[in-house]
Amino acid sequence: MTLDPRTTAILSGISTATLTTVLLKKGLRNVWMRGTRPLRPGQPRLVGRAFTLRFVPAREDLATPESWSSPKSTRAAIEDMPAGCIAVVDAMGVTDAGIFGDILCARMARRGVAALITDGVVRDVAGVLGTGLPVWCQGAAAPPSVAGLTFVDWQQPIGCGGVAVFPDDVVVVDEDGAVLIPQNLLEAVVSASAEQERLEGWIMSEVDKGAALPGLYPPNAENKARYDAWARENPIQG
Repeated sequence: MTLDPRTTAILSGISTATLTTVLLKKGLRNVWMRGTRPLRPGQPRLVGRAFTLRFVPAREDLATPESWSSPKSTRAAIEDMPAGCIAVVDAMGVTDAGIFGDILCARMARRGVAALITDGVVRDVAGVLGTGLPVWCQGAAAPPSVAGLTFVDWQQPIGCGGVAVFPDDVVVVDEDGAVLIPQNLLEAVVSASAEQERLEGWIMSEVDKGAALPGLYPPNAENKARYDAWARENPIQG
């Protein structure tokens, strides 16, 4: 299920910092995936539905190079990824075995996958960067995944960076890392986030003019009235 263009456009303009504030107001505190750092500086903010992959601890009879040819493998999972999705991989925070290398990332890029997010690491990092696939992870390690992990399945509920991720939840990722928006809250979060971003933009403009923070951030009744008047003259487009 793809995101509609309007939702994608709105969320592409909302920082993950703003999203965490909006989600906090809705009672969700644990939405930022720990360890999801951009592999390359300057990667763009991206929005997409989560396509989940799950690893468990390595077990010697299963985590073997032969498993790469199994019907239930990372290779098979990649062939199931729809264009525009964000692959979210539960690597259990393991940082001494790279879950994907340059060839797998090249195939993902060729299939139109928007990004790879994991609480683990990648390998062949120079080659991965060369594929152009945006990656958020904890860094790089030379050993293959089977040195520390066993791949078990895709499109199941997972935990990535301590956050529960279900297939088709929405992920927004930028320089601050990856944030999860539960599918059932998407419409409400999109609406509230656009308004929160606009409010914070107005507050920043006031700060640039020399305004003090008390009573401005958050706004008191007087400043809220000033903002409301400004907002009526500057409606959200789209």
